[in-house]
Amino acid sequence: MSGQVLAEVPFPPSVDDIYPPALVGGAEWLTKFSLFLWLAALIVIVFFLVAYRSPKIVPTKGQWLAESLYGFVREGVAKDVIGHHGLKFAPYLASLFCFILVGNIFSIVPFIQVSPMAHIAFPLMLALCTYFLYLYQGFKKHGFFGYLKHATYLPAPWYMQPLLLPIEALQTFILQPVTLALRLFANMFAGHMLLLVFTLGGFALLNADSLFLKPISIVSWVMTILLTFFELLIAALQAYVFTLLTANYLAGTLADEH
Repeated sequence: MSGQVLAEVPFPPSVDDIYPPALVGGAEWLTKFSLFLWLAALIVIVFFLVAYRSPKIVPTKGQWLAESLYGFVREGVAKDVIGHHGLKFAPYLASLFCFILVGNIFSIVPFIQVSPMAHIAFPLMLALCTYFLYLYQGFKKHGFFGYLKHATYLPAPWYMQPLLLPIEALQTFILQPVTLALRLFANMFAGHMLLLVFTLGGFALLNADSLFLKPISIVSWVMTILLTFFELLIAALQAYVFTLLTANYLAGTLADEH
């Protein structure tokens, strides 16, 4: 039976594993990835609503956790990176951090075992939200042409400007949102593929004809367990990095000088 099941599982795993079919016929938008995104948003919203339902001076465990998460982002990211202007962005940054964190943790949850962020569309949309936010803040503070100058002009000799201006424009208006999305996507995609390789590799070795290869399946599954803990670390780290870079881009936009 196990051999029959294994024969039906494509090995090695391919990129097609990241593009699941629609859950309902005719509804191409409703895949398990979009379902997990709604679930991640629901978890974050319900958690904070319940945690702050009746706040107490001596916080409950849920209230303490909610306050710690928000305080970590507000103090450690918003204020430290952006400065005194950062407090008004703290709700956005905290929401971004918690949403990405929950979405990333799905990669190690049994029967889910994949993060929606392993699909490039979702990190790209989050990056575009950040992109339009810092563009709006830049145009609001410096004016349209003032922000274009702020974002692209460096205090350098005039003869260097033809080289520096397109490089700075490329970095600010194209590379920053692209790399922000790709960094999150690539890490979660790679983690998912590694877990797939070692999990399915264990079954492949267990069902191999060689008696020498069968015990090695245990090594493969041990690696899967170790990589699961490592994936948890990466999930938290990538949520933090995405939030930190968002704050850094906002700080650069709101700075008085380039």
